[in-house]
Amino acid sequence: MQTLEGYFVSFGAEKIFYRGWRPAKAKAVLQVTHGFGEHSGRYEGLAQYLGSLGYAVYAQDLRGHGRSTGQRGHIESWLDYWYDLTLFRSQLEALEPRLPIFLYGHSMGSLVVLDYLVKQPPDLRGAIVSGVLLEPGQPAQPLLVAIARLLSRFWPQAPLRLNLDINALSRDSATVQAYRSDPLVHNRVSARWGTEVLQTIETVKAQVKSIRDPLLILHGEADAINRVEGARWLFREASTTDKELRVYPGSFHEPHNDLNKGQVLQDIAEWLERHL
Repeated sequence: MQTLEGYFVSFGAEKIFYRGWRPAKAKAVLQVTHGFGEHSGRYEGLAQYLGSLGYAVYAQDLRGHGRSTGQRGHIESWLDYWYDLTLFRSQLEALEPRLPIFLYGHSMGSLVVLDYLVKQPPDLRGAIVSGVLLEPGQPAQPLLVAIARLLSRFWPQAPLRLNLDINALSRDSATVQAYRSDPLVHNRVSARWGTEVLQTIETVKAQVKSIRDPLLILHGEADAINRVEGARWLFREASTTDKELRVYPGSFHEPHNDLNKGQVLQDIAEWLERHL
């Protein structure tokens, strides 16, 4: 397996770090967009598994995350993330010009991907969304939301802490401990980030009927961070007729890192195979 690392320049002159895992002979590309506070390196397990089956996996660190530049957890507009995803896809089309590209987004990354899908992107083979951010659970504290809305108008860069319950990520204690000790993980957001997330959820819900690409939805039924009702709503409302929902009983926020990850990875691989 070949591993690659690099940077590209995105909107606002931010340097976006990416990494890739590529088998000797790849049949398709999976472009990964991570969740809030994390980074591309946390998807190595997914990449190694899919790489063994012939898929090239590439993941970026969104601005303000991981090894990319930018204030931690801050965006001026949700379009910042849209540019990061769009430009990264252009990079991958140049790197892998003959391979179909699938998108994969987890948690906040799922919202980035869904926002991209409602804009009807061309020539996309399909998308996978996990831990769908449409019905926030723990982080959506009313007081924090009110403060973010107020500060976003007058001090958009104002730093806030999103008190994510790390123990709600996975039932696997090793995954939780690795997250806790990871120096590239953070829990900082800005006031503007908070209001942009809420607005983008509303936008995706209003435009969900425009999603016509093949769609696989993965969600842990016991997810306390993003409630499973959001995934079920997305499955009902998306216009595409090629859609599948996998809800994993007992699983927490990161199905791909939970105790049942073997089944989750197999479901992903089988869905990709059917859509080549």
